[in-house]
Amino acid sequence: MTHHLNRRGFIAAASATALVATLPTGAFALSDAQAKTLVDKAVAEINKVIVSGKPLSGMIRDFERIFAKYADVSIIARSALGVDARRASSSQLRAYTKAFQGYMARKYGKRFEEFVGGRIEVQGARKVKSFHEVKARAILKGQSPFEVSFLVSDKSGKPLFFDMIIEGISLRFTEKEEIGAMLDKRKGNLDQMIADLKKAG
Repeated sequence: MTHHLNRRGFIAAASATALVATLPTGAFALSDAQAKTLVDKAVAEINKVIVSGKPLSGMIRDFERIFAKYADVSIIARSALGVDARRASSSQLRAYTKAFQGYMARKYGKRFEEFVGGRIEVQGARKVKSFHEVKARAILKGQSPFEVSFLVSDKSGKPLFFDMIIEGISLRFTEKEEIGAMLDKRKGNLDQMIADLKKAG
C-alpha cells in the first residue's frame, strides 16, 4: 500500500493536476501536438525541480508556481468542492481557490524529496471526445516504470490540465473525496474549511 501511494504521490506532484466534475465541452480547436507540448513543458519543469537540490520549502514553492501555470486551478478547485460550490459566494470561491492552490502545493510538493532520482517521460497524445489524453511513463529509482495519463483541454481559452489517471485512479475523484470529507467534518461550514485548508497538506 505504501509503495502504491508513493507512486501516486510522485505523479501527483509531477503533474500538479486536478479534478473536474464534468468533461470539458467545446474544446475542438486543441490539437494532439498542443496537448503534448503542454505536458512536455510541465514535465520538464517538474524534472528540473526534482534534481535541483533545493530544500523542501523551495521545491514546494516551485511546485505551486508550476501548478498555477499549467493547471486550470479554478476548474480544479471548483470540481473538488462539488455541489457545495453552488452555495458559495464569489468572495468565498476566490478565497477557497487560493487556499486550494496552496493546499495542493504543500500536499504533493512535499513528496518531491522522496523521489529524487525519478523522472517522467512523455510519450504521445490522442483526442478522446472533447479533450486530449497525453500518455507518459513514470520512472522511479529502484521501481518498475508505470503509465500515467494526463487529460488536457482548452476550455478556459488555452491548453491546461484538468485531470490525471494514475494506474486507473483519477486524481479528480481522490481530491473531491478529500475536500468533501473536510467540509463534512466541519458540518458544511465553508469559511471554516477554507481557514483550515490554508494550513492543510
